[in-house]
Amino acid sequence: MITIRKSDQRGHFDHGWLDTYHTFSFADYHDPAFMSFRSLRVINEDRVQPAIGFGRHGHRDMEIVTLVMSGQLEHQDSMGNGSIIRRGDVQRMSAGTGVLHSEMNPSKDEPVHLFQIWILPERPGLTPEYEQKAFPDDQRRNMLKLVASNDGREGSVTIHQDASLFSSIIADGSVTHDFGDKRHGWLQVASGEVDVNGTTLVAGDGAAISNEREVTIRSADAEILLFDLA
Repeated sequence: MITIRKSDQRGHFDHGWLDTYHTFSFADYHDPAFMSFRSLRVINEDRVQPAIGFGRHGHRDMEIVTLVMSGQLEHQDSMGNGSIIRRGDVQRMSAGTGVLHSEMNPSKDEPVHLFQIWILPERPGLTPEYEQKAFPDDQRRNMLKLVASNDGREGSVTIHQDASLFSSIIADGSVTHDFGDKRHGWLQVASGEVDVNGTTLVAGDGAAISNEREVTIRSADAEILLFDLA
């Protein structure tokens, strides 16, 4: 079964400096029908204007994965990490017992477009951790590239939950994923239009996938995120 979450049904707030869409309930957006899906708690699609961002704030007991679609995002945290996240980079921060961090657009003239994902950890009270790896476009073209997993396999970042995140750029082609027994999926379309097992999705759309052993995603030009969840 594939259940579509249309782009324009998401929570949307335009704060001027931040244009943000929430797939699931978050901050001032509350929809009891969309609190989470399995261990997937947040998918926020953000566009942040130049020279501004999210000031220092705290998180705990959450696996936070950030992917930049375009532009740059500057990260600083209380663990002593500082980095610039660019297109193709995947950042993982395990907030665990508590982390303070800030996320700013360091550019003076270019917005940054990003997805931030929160996944519930396998248990509370983990030691905070930070990790960042690059997955260039050519590693993701017409294939499902594993970028986050619970065991860091295939060079992915490590998240503390039984979940896998794949990224793909599909150009006049298709990708196929086999779900194991009692597994579920979430597909998020970052750009373009796709056909997934005969269902059409466009940029910003998401889809919950259950009781589907296999999905084939076809497109002429699209970028997607695919989650495999317990």
